[in-house]
Amino acid sequence: MQPRIDYRRFAPEALKGMYALESYLSHCSLDHHFLHLLKLRASQINGCAFCIDMHWKDARAGGETEQRLYGLDAWRESPYYTDRERAALAWTEAVTLISTTHAPDEEFAELQKHFSEQEIVDLIYAISVINVWNRIAIASRAVPGRYQPPQKSSAAS
Repeated sequence: MQPRIDYRRFAPEALKGMYALESYLSHCSLDHHFLHLLKLRASQINGCAFCIDMHWKDARAGGETEQRLYGLDAWRESPYYTDRERAALAWTEAVTLISTTHAPDEEFAELQKHFSEQEIVDLIYAISVINVWNRIAIASRAVPGRYQPPQKSSAAS
């Protein structure tokens, strides 16, 4: 597979905006490891090989289990996820497929049982951002496989 274009070489201000959103999300009200699970699920739905590769590796580096990652495509039938995670995964699917789901009230009501308003807003941003990254990566044909998660510093251990 060959990339179509290196999107990073053009429109640096737009890319700075994307990185600013990622920076916000890295410090938001939601668990960082949980965000990788949501990003992975949206990327699976969109068929973004680059982002699937990235977020699978990030999730594993963050301690996520193989079992939960393998079961993610079938999370509704898998016992490995909490009710809170299920609500967020359902919302991730609804927002990712928004042209057909229109973000149903039932999904939102379930989300409200498990998340604060701040967390819901952060979820909406997180899901929206990964969907943008998926579209950028797919459209530019970003090549999967080379990404490696950042190494934890020994001082942080």
